[in-house]
Order: sequence, then C-alpha cells, then structure tokens
Amino acid sequence: MFSLSIASPSSLKIPPKITATLPKSSFNGIRLPTPYKASFQSPSSSVVMMAKREEELKEIRARTTEELNEEIIDLKGELLMLRLQKSVRNEFKSSEFGRMRKRRDGVIARMLTVKREREIEEGIGKRLSRKLDRQWKKSIVVRPPPSLKKLQEEEAAAEAAGKS
Repeated sequence: MFSLSIASPSSLKIPPKITATLPKSSFNGIRLPTPYKASFQSPSSSVVMMAKREEELKEIRARTTEELNEEIIDLKGELLMLRLQKSVRNEFKSSEFGRMRKRRDGVIARMLTVKREREIEEGIGKRLSRKLDRQWKKSIVVRPPPSLKKLQEEEAAAEAAGKS
C-alpha cells in the first residue's frame, strides 16, 4: 500500500530540476508534479473551422424544410450503411469510419437544429415538436442511401459490360 507523509519544508530535499517546474504557492507540504499535456490547435486553424461551419450553416438555412428532411434521411441512411459495413467486417478502415461518422453526425445535428429553430419561429412547442417528429419518422419510406444506389448502379454497369 502507498502512503505519503507530509514533511516540513526544511527537512525535505527536492532536486532543483523539479522545483523549477513547480508553481509558486504558499503550500508548505510536498507537491508532486503531474504530467500535463496541452493539446491546443493553432488559433488560425480554429478560426478557419469556425468560418467553414458558418458557411455550412448559411447553406443549411437556405434550404427548405422538406429538403432538410430529405437530406437528414439520406445522411442517416449513410450512417446505417457505415454501421453495417463495420458489423460485417468488410474491408474498411476504422479511422475512416470514425471521421465519417463524426462529420455526418455534426451535419445531421446542425440540420436538426435549423429545423427546430424554424419550429420555434412558427411557435411550435417542444411537446408538439416531438409529436410531429414521431409522425414524420413513421411516414418515412425506406429507401437505399445514395452510396448504396451508386454501388448498385456500378454493379449493374459491370454486369452489363460483362454480358456484352
């Protein structure tokens, strides 16, 4: 078992290398240095990211609610396809999965936020909004996401080229 006793500053000998890194305080006991990792991005990159998000929000706000609903369905379908690819263990990079999932989740969240902002402007309360959302989800006709459609078209073209 580990025990630590606090000694008076005069009886404790700390090497000068460690004491130089310790912050000054009125604390008279022992202070153990903790590793601190600073993971900051450069300010210019964060400014660029914010500018991209602002542009993306402007584009999202320019769309109609019906277009937003269609895009949300497509993106959620893409996420489903990603999860299926991961579960089937197709040739798939896990880092790519994480990056694509985060990007799509962020876009979906922004679209849903814009959709909710419009509902608030119309005076629709939270309870009615959830009720309408449930009705909307039940009315969704299941269709393959765009990436699957493209894959099916490529396979059909390859079969047609193989037959001729």
